[in-house]
Amino acid sequence: MKVSGFTIIKNAIINDYPIVEAISSILPVVDEMIVLVGDSSDATRELVESINDKKIKIFDSVWDQSLRTGGKVLAVETDKAFQLIDKESTWAFYIQADEAVHEKYLPAIYEACEKYKEDLRVEGLLFKYLHFYGTYDYVGDSRQWYNREIRIIRNHKSIHAYRDAQGFRKGKVKLKVKPVDAYIYHYGWVKSPAQMKKKIKEVSRYWHEETQDWQNYMKSEDFFNFEEFDSLNKFQGTHPAVLAKRIAEKNWDVKFDLSKKRFSFKDKLLYWFEKTTGIRLFDFKNYKIIK
Repeated sequence: MKVSGFTIIKNAIINDYPIVEAISSILPVVDEMIVLVGDSSDATRELVESINDKKIKIFDSVWDQSLRTGGKVLAVETDKAFQLIDKESTWAFYIQADEAVHEKYLPAIYEACEKYKEDLRVEGLLFKYLHFYGTYDYVGDSRQWYNREIRIIRNHKSIHAYRDAQGFRKGKVKLKVKPVDAYIYHYGWVKSPAQMKKKIKEVSRYWHEETQDWQNYMKSEDFFNFEEFDSLNKFQGTHPAVLAKRIAEKNWDVKFDLSKKRFSFKDKLLYWFEKTTGIRLFDFKNYKIIK
């Protein structure tokens, strides 16, 4: 069995993406790591090179600026990276630039790859998610955060990234998957208020057309109001070891009143039901779980 890792990245320094940590977190369970670096305005390529691991294979790409709507360019670049992995690989482990895997989950991940390598019904492996918000101390616990997604796919080139590369499909068909008892830690919303707003502006270039409203937003103050959340919880666990340096260097502080819940009546009922039963009703699932 061979496992390939793959990711895409552009302007990692400008947008303060933890790409080094993301890549490093899955290196122990992959045999090669494909990194497709976009045409950046900073030293992103040199940053990836600094990891200095023989498993890493760096390729260059030019992002198509015409693919702005809905983050389509992210899926296109992800598909390019997937096509670059070794044809002999059984599995492809996708990690986004603002994600990481805790080392405590690596044995379970590798065991699942081994367990299902011959079961061709299984087209992907499904991970649970923790979405950090504001700082490394809080996680979003409402329905606005997706709670599961595919991050390992079988090395079939008919599989492609779906929408903005949140997940994967075969054409319009959802992949058949098995759950893995492991979490992906998502750090996309952990930044200073100024850096968060700058990043949203930068990423919006791959989501929205250049309307007057968009241009006005791009001119707005570089300050993100983290108080606009519906529900948060305090994180009680530990972070991946690869995040230790980044966490120690954090230079901003955001505290939240966790008693505040900003829900409509309907969402309040659905939230209560999920916390009571562990079941998320009426949730969009971009996969089919094999029983």
